[in-house]
Amino acid sequence: MKALVWHGKRDVRVDEVPDPTIQEPTDAIIKVTSTAICGSDLHLYEVLGAYLTPGDILGHEPMGIVEEVGAEVTHIAPGDRVVIPFNISCGHCWMCDRDLYAQCETTQQREQGKGAALFGYTSLYGAVPGGQAEYLRVPQAQFGPIPVPEGPSDQRLLYLSDILPTAWQAVMFADVPKGGTLAVVGLGPVGQLAARIGRHLGAERVIGVDLATERLALAAEFGAEVVDVGSVEDAAEALIELTGGRGPDSVVEAVGMEAHGSPMAKAAQTAVGLLPDALAKPLIDKLAVDRLDALHTCLKAARRGGTVSVVGVYGGEVDPMPMMEMFDRGITVRMGQCHVKRWIDDLLPLVLDPSDPLGTEHLATHVLPLMQAPSGYATFQAKEDGCIKVVLEP
Repeated sequence: MKALVWHGKRDVRVDEVPDPTIQEPTDAIIKVTSTAICGSDLHLYEVLGAYLTPGDILGHEPMGIVEEVGAEVTHIAPGDRVVIPFNISCGHCWMCDRDLYAQCETTQQREQGKGAALFGYTSLYGAVPGGQAEYLRVPQAQFGPIPVPEGPSDQRLLYLSDILPTAWQAVMFADVPKGGTLAVVGLGPVGQLAARIGRHLGAERVIGVDLATERLALAAEFGAEVVDVGSVEDAAEALIELTGGRGPDSVVEAVGMEAHGSPMAKAAQTAVGLLPDALAKPLIDKLAVDRLDALHTCLKAARRGGTVSVVGVYGGEVDPMPMMEMFDRGITVRMGQCHVKRWIDDLLPLVLDPSDPLGTEHLATHVLPLMQAPSGYATFQAKEDGCIKVVLEP
């Protein structure tokens, strides 16, 4: 089969690789019909290469048609249409019983000190072959795959795999009070959906923050007020001024470790990227190589007693944080990988609604054949050609 394979920093290629096979009775094989490039895939393209091996198949936002199932998989059958959550969870362990699927103890990566295994996301999370491919082996398929009906387009349903439940969880964790204001910092795909979800769930005001003109315009189209980072001296102060000098009640951070406006941290990331993997790994995993400008903006913008919900991906363990300011102002911070299946019952009716209230069918700006995936990565990473979301069709 053909699959998008990592070969090095900014070097991904579509190669011929062996077809996946059933290895465990809880496995399934799906023929991928659509798969997306996630913003967090760009961290693999740029920063986290030390945890990848040439030949690794990327991608964690797939859907498709079931080809084959193992003996213990009974809720889906060959021919069924399914969406595959990005985290691999068993559905029956102590963590899964508490809806903490991203911390599944059956697939938890204890040797790495990490949570549940993820598709296509480095040795830190199990080195499981990903979904930017023609076919995908799905472990824990007795629980994970989400059956979806025929009819709605792939693009209406695909984002159930990651970014839609991720955005929903981000807003739920942000705990927007009735009649409150939600700010969303970073208007990539997750930020766009978080802003729409905030409006859908009743936030009185939603304010989106970014520096890309097309992202700001799209958020405004769906009812958000917008702040162009390039037109203000201090984004946090701008948010405070827009909210009567108090700050938003709730802030979603949807940027992560590669934020703009952090030149020193960017230099550190670049330097670490030049090191051999054995030296780079501890620096990435343990030290402060994250670019924290967006996170600090969120922490400083939220009103006293407010909540910051962090959905952007970070890697360091000793990142400097403004602890005195956070403590003095009583900021609540919530974060973590999305527990995808926890939110599917809330989201499935919305994506099946013919009116498409969250606009999922029109989020992708670039729909490409799998063979053009390398150019899709380059365009998405450079934010060129108005790129907001890339969907690949094998």
